[in-house]
Amino acid sequence: MGNLDLAVRACTAVIGRDKRAGWAYHNRGRAYLGKGDHDRAIADITKAIDINPRIATAYLHRGSAYLRKGDRDRAIADYSKAIDVDPRYADAYANRGSAYLGKGDRERAIADYSKAIDLDPRNASAYANRATVYFHKGEHDRAIADYSNAIDLDPRNTTTYANRAAASFRKGDHDRAIADLTQVIDLDPRNAIAYNNRGSAYLGRGDHDRAIADHSKAIDLDPRSAIAYNNRAWAYFKAGKAAQGLPDVEHSLQLSPDNAAALDTRGHIFEALGRREEAIADFRRALSIDPSIQETREALQRLGVAP
Repeated sequence: MGNLDLAVRACTAVIGRDKRAGWAYHNRGRAYLGKGDHDRAIADITKAIDINPRIATAYLHRGSAYLRKGDRDRAIADYSKAIDVDPRYADAYANRGSAYLGKGDRERAIADYSKAIDLDPRNASAYANRATVYFHKGEHDRAIADYSNAIDLDPRNTTTYANRAAASFRKGDHDRAIADLTQVIDLDPRNAIAYNNRGSAYLGRGDHDRAIADHSKAIDLDPRSAIAYNNRAWAYFKAGKAAQGLPDVEHSLQLSPDNAAALDTRGHIFEALGRREEAIADFRRALSIDPSIQETREALQRLGVAP
C-alpha cells in the first residue's frame, strides 16, 4: 500500500505541473484501483481517456474498476473498447469473459476466454476461468483439461489444483481428487478447506479412517467450520459409528443452525440411533430449507411419512 500511496503522490505532482499529462492520470487511476478506491480510479482514467482515447490499457483498467464496483455492463463496454483499439489484447478478452460470466452468460464467457487463449496460449488464468465455466456447465472432462493446462503454466496455484479436484470428485474419480488435494496441502499446509475436501474424497472411496482424520485436521485449523464438523459426523455415520457423530453434527448446527446438509446428517444419525420422531423432524426441516436433497426425501419415504 505504501508504494501505491507514493505513486499517487508522484502522479499528483506531475498533474500539478501539466494538466494534459494523460499518462499521470492513468497511472494515478491504476494506483487508486490498487487501493480499492474505484470511484477515484474511474475519474482519473476517464480523464486520461479524454486526453488520449486510443490507449487500450486505459479502457482495460477502467473496465476493471467498474467490474469491481459490480457494474458489469460498463465493464463490458470498456473491455470491448479496449479490443476495438487493440484487437489482439488478450487480457481484454479474458476480463470481458469474466464480466460476461458474472452476468450468467456462459457461452460468451467461453468465447472470450477461448479468444484470450488463442492470442496468449500461456495465459493460465484464462484456462482456469474457462475451466470453471465448463465445470458449472457439468462438462467435467473439458474442465479438467483446462485446469491441467493452467497447472502446467502455473504449477504453484493451489486454487487450480483444488478446482481440478472438485471436477474429478464430481466424476467419481476420488483417487485423482485426493492427489490434487494432497498437492494443495503440500503447497499450503494450513489449508483447512483442502483437508476437509480430501476427507470427503477419502469417504467417497470408503476410507472412513482417513476421512475422519482429514476432517479432524480441518477442524483443528478452522474450529468455526460448520461444514467440517458436519462432514466428520457423516464420516462417523458411514463408518457405523453414529453415536460418535452426534456431538459433531450438534456442534455444526450450533455454528450454522439452518444448514440443510447438517440437518440431514443428524436425521440419519437419529434414525440409526432409533430416535425416529427426531429423525423425521430433522428430515422435514432439511427439506423445507433445501427441497433438492433427494437423500432426505428418500429417508422420509423409508420412514413411511410424508415430507
